[in-house]
Amino acid sequence: MISLFVFLLLFTTTGSKLIRKTRSSTCSWIGHCAGDPCSTYNDCDGDMICLSGKCGDRENIDQDKICTPFGVLHGTSTACNTDNFSECCKTGVSYQQYKCSPSSKSSAVLTLNSFQQGGDGGWGGACYGLFYPDSQKVVALSTGWYNGGSRCGKMVTIYGNGKSTRAMVVDECDSIHGCDDEHAGQPPCRNNIVDGSPAVWTALGISKTDPRYGQISITWSD
Repeated sequence: MISLFVFLLLFTTTGSKLIRKTRSSTCSWIGHCAGDPCSTYNDCDGDMICLSGKCGDRENIDQDKICTPFGVLHGTSTACNTDNFSECCKTGVSYQQYKCSPSSKSSAVLTLNSFQQGGDGGWGGACYGLFYPDSQKVVALSTGWYNGGSRCGKMVTIYGNGKSTRAMVVDECDSIHGCDDEHAGQPPCRNNIVDGSPAVWTALGISKTDPRYGQISITWSD
């Protein structure tokens, strides 16, 4: 009788552990659950994040692969160039600051920027202090990907809209500083930005009449 009781106790305990192990977390956004493809952090359900093109649970991902903000910049209203859908700093608004960028380059966002003198890019490019015509394919990278200028002058490949193009890195899309003349009155960049000249958008086949013009999800490589 005692042996039977022990057997039943062990079976019940083992069974309950098995159920707990196999029970998966719920996902309310079908097609955006763990393992589903994604392009940006906003493509995944709940607290999941996009890494290497797939949604996954944050707790199951190596922490060194996650880029989190280290502080905030308190905005002040300054003279701002609003060309190319640029956002202007606002007094009383706090903007997140990043020293890092995602380890995966498949969660990038291509934005639009004029690197010409007087354009919405602010001062000359961080790499060489120069300006570039809108007809030249050049980009700025978020601070983490800019990596202290290690990619300056190098060509990167951008994949988007079913096409690809090559562009030269000439500037940093500063994810730490902003809201001043140097940054054309704009807040710090997000940590996953590839800021491309109009020529980059043209090469990807996206015209000014396209509703996506100014911001699309992309991947890129060195």
